[in-house]
Amino acid sequence: MTVTTFSELELDESLLKALQEKGYTRPTAIQAAAIPPALEGRDVLGSAPTGTGKTAAYLLPVLQHLLDFPRKKSGPPRILIVTPTRELAMQVADQARELAKYTHLDIATITGGVAYMNHAEVFSENQDIVVATTGRLLQYIKEENFDCRAVETLILDEADRMLDMGFAQDIETIAAETRWRNQTLLFSATLEGDAIKDFSERLLNEPEEIEADPARRERKKIQQWYYRADDIKHKTALLIHLLKQPEVTRSVVFVRKRERVHELCGWLREAGINTSYLEGELEQFKRNEAIKRVVDGRVNVLVATDVAARGIDIDDVSHVFNFDMPRTSDTYLHRIGRTGRAGKKGIAISLVEAHDNVLLGKVTRYIKEPLKSRTIDELRPTTRPPSEKLNGKPSKKVLAKRQEKKESEQKENKPRAKERHRDSKNIGKRRKPTAAKTDSAE
Repeated sequence: MTVTTFSELELDESLLKALQEKGYTRPTAIQAAAIPPALEGRDVLGSAPTGTGKTAAYLLPVLQHLLDFPRKKSGPPRILIVTPTRELAMQVADQARELAKYTHLDIATITGGVAYMNHAEVFSENQDIVVATTGRLLQYIKEENFDCRAVETLILDEADRMLDMGFAQDIETIAAETRWRNQTLLFSATLEGDAIKDFSERLLNEPEEIEADPARRERKKIQQWYYRADDIKHKTALLIHLLKQPEVTRSVVFVRKRERVHELCGWLREAGINTSYLEGELEQFKRNEAIKRVVDGRVNVLVATDVAARGIDIDDVSHVFNFDMPRTSDTYLHRIGRTGRAGKKGIAISLVEAHDNVLLGKVTRYIKEPLKSRTIDELRPTTRPPSEKLNGKPSKKVLAKRQEKKESEQKENKPRAKERHRDSKNIGKRRKPTAAKTDSAE
């Protein structure tokens, strides 16, 4: 049966009231597919990019479970949610509080960058849900300040990113510490690759595998195109021009390296554009302030690296700019997922230098949609684009050269017949009859 409304999921009235207050009436693809098996207590392995309602897909069933089976007295956390970053942990906790607004449930966070005693609320035995990052959580587990024995459901959000960040062993340790749990929910941007498959096989028990592929439907809300740039100077000029357009009301600009964050912010300030920035080594209170400056409208441009921006949830982002093209296609999806959220439309623009053409080809093949090229009259590129086409397929000329090179290499590497040393010494010589043969002839 296809679920078309939240009321069909038989959720508690308190949850439906909170959903209605947030303006949510119809579940997204991942919510409609993941909530029913999760409500039944099954393990779930779900794939959904950012901005498609993934968080509510795992929050609603565990909130419903806590309401269906209330405990008689307060105790340690029953639901443990693990995220790769502090920002994502805080946003998940905020969303959980919004959904649990009309319930008695308690939600707390455990993250790095926060003073030890600020987590005292978690140590007191009155929490239902805890959202945590791996490092600080493991510290508290080792110090026996966090009781894992009451955890009934373990949720791993953005598991692919946790693997990318080298947290696999930490997660397996947490899973071992919560071995009494009844359910595990694992969500990832993609289920492709041996790493995520092996990881899920070790942690999940006969899971319901869900690839909601929201991408196609959700990406229709996001217009995507790119501009070619000659070099970094030209690319910066393009970005400045675009950021000054009136329709760019709130934007996130992605770069690959921390050093580029500060460099680009300096160039934008020189052009009269105020920015906030996020990079990996920023202290927590500065990270919070950077996001707050964008949210309250003091600035409308946030420059960030992928790791630093992972999990941030800023409403009404009109544009996402890829100043540096991402190295992987799923990172591209995570980036553009910052806009076009909650049913709204958005625009994603990439600035592409010649050396980015291969990455651009990977993206178009991955999303199975062409990205159109645009130009600005006064900022047209002066260099010709590479011969590789946008779809990643080489031109006929390039194919011919590759074939010629391949044939040449095959000719050079053609295996030679084995030759005995004595044969090479006797080349051109006639063999004399042996004595044995002479005797036999006689």
